[in-house]
Amino acid sequence: MGLTVIIPKSCQPLLLGAVLISMISGCTVTSGLRAGDLPPVGPFIADNGMQFNIQPLHLASLPAAYSATAIGISDRTLNRNKLDSRSVAELLRASKASQGEYRITSSDILSITLVSYPNITASASGASGFVVDQQGYIQFPLIGRIQARGLSVPQFTDNLRAQLRRYLKYPDPQVSLMNYRGKKFFIDGAVAKPGEFNIADGPVSLVGAISMAGGTLPAGDSNSIELIRNGKRYNLGLRDLQNMGVAPNQIYLQDGDALHINNLDRNKVYVLGEFGEVKPLEIPEQGISLAQVMGESKGLNPNTANAAKVYIVRDHPGLNYSDIYYVDMQSVTNLALANRFAMQPNDMVYVDATGLTRWSRFINSILPSASAINMLSGL
Repeated sequence: MGLTVIIPKSCQPLLLGAVLISMISGCTVTSGLRAGDLPPVGPFIADNGMQFNIQPLHLASLPAAYSATAIGISDRTLNRNKLDSRSVAELLRASKASQGEYRITSSDILSITLVSYPNITASASGASGFVVDQQGYIQFPLIGRIQARGLSVPQFTDNLRAQLRRYLKYPDPQVSLMNYRGKKFFIDGAVAKPGEFNIADGPVSLVGAISMAGGTLPAGDSNSIELIRNGKRYNLGLRDLQNMGVAPNQIYLQDGDALHINNLDRNKVYVLGEFGEVKPLEIPEQGISLAQVMGESKGLNPNTANAAKVYIVRDHPGLNYSDIYYVDMQSVTNLALANRFAMQPNDMVYVDATGLTRWSRFINSILPSASAINMLSGL
């Protein structure tokens, strides 16, 4: 036998109020992300413990492009891009030190002739030349083993001539490099011809190395290059170097260097919130500005977006803070500012919803609850 509960009419308003509170407290308002109560400017620690630096976007606060001074770089730019600028300065110093004469190394092949005694060298080397062994020596008639590795061709020639004077009246060795086999670099990733390449008598620059590998593929990103040298990784980009005031052909490769050219799809900007179209955007070779990101995302949603604050979240992996920039896109003059703001890989652009939109979403979320209350009130 079922139990029938009769609720007096005088108690029904109390019951309906309790049901309303219960239903509202139990519902979920799916209004997406929220900017929250961020300070207008300065440092901020979020509830999750992450540290942020909040900056309104104006001409003075535009993130400085890489500049030539840290190498000559200004202190402000150096603090923001400390790792990159110091790495580039380190590579430039190493490149400058390696610009001297080519030094013979193991596996190189030397062509040596004695003008007055052609038969001596012809019988010893034939057409194959003299190979520098792994200990850095070649085997030469009359004098035996003689060191070659680490010497320039003129230095080796003088040393060889001095030792041949003990056996020959007119020693006049003519030395040249037949084949540069000792110094190599490796390149892979989004290039036409990945593989191992020799470093010949002249230095091979960053641009020259990519050219030797047939250039980057259409999907390759020459502004996202990893150089690995002696176990250390350097992140470089041809465009970033140029923005820094450094010509990419100023950086030379060394023996054993490895280059990896990343794909363009690694470099994306993520668009969130009240945009006409929400999707990741690839950063093209020439870069992309905030204004272009908004254009590619079909602009701000005119019905829901709070254009007063468009946020850019820029994380700094390895550092203990992230930047949050914001700009009022209700002002036409800020379009020019947005066009000067250069996006970086993994930047996130977010625009909040208007207060009215949030209220509308809230109301829509409780409509089922209101219908249920109406049904109860009709009992």
